[in-house]
Amino acid sequence: MSKSGRNRPAGRGRKQNADAGGGPLWLWGSHAVEAALANPARSRLRLVATENAARRLELPDPEIIGPKEIDRLLPPGAVHQGVALHTDPLAPVTIDDLITAGARRIAVLDQLADPHNLGAIFRSAAAFGFDGVVLQTRHSPPITGIVAKSAAGGVERVSECRVVNIARALDALADRGFSVIGLAGEADTNLEDALTPGHCAIVLGTEG
Repeated sequence: MSKSGRNRPAGRGRKQNADAGGGPLWLWGSHAVEAALANPARSRLRLVATENAARRLELPDPEIIGPKEIDRLLPPGAVHQGVALHTDPLAPVTIDDLITAGARRIAVLDQLADPHNLGAIFRSAAAFGFDGVVLQTRHSPPITGIVAKSAAGGVERVSECRVVNIARALDALADRGFSVIGLAGEADTNLEDALTPGHCAIVLGTEG
């Protein structure tokens, strides 16, 4: 699995990302868009930017428009920093894909619903060298522009894996030699003490 990009199996209007339906979506913000453009698996349907942002980021052949025009393309309140990319979603990978690609660190998310939290986890996972994030097919937010903005490029570098059943996914990882560690605020054991050499899966969730 390449660190520069994940494997992947133009429109206007104030509708966030056709995300729930899996259609094309808008990404915005300097870090999110730059990381997406650097990912060879990411399609480019439309790249829009202000003149200042295009010059600052040295964007490849963007469509120059004004900031208010970009506002109209994105959800209310989106902090776009003068740049946005319309693109297809990246295809999730499977547990077997992760293992075959040599993944050593995987984060497993259970009952996590807030898109900002999801983006922050992708950002931290990328910073700490994690290879994949496992989420439940249902009851987990899709990867939207909000998630990508919070992730600051992490969704391009850490593979998204969707599973029907988290417990079965953990069993599959344990069967393949992963140490499975659950994080809990009331736990007595430090994470450093729980970690063992080799492959590990860290389980987080239950925001409430």
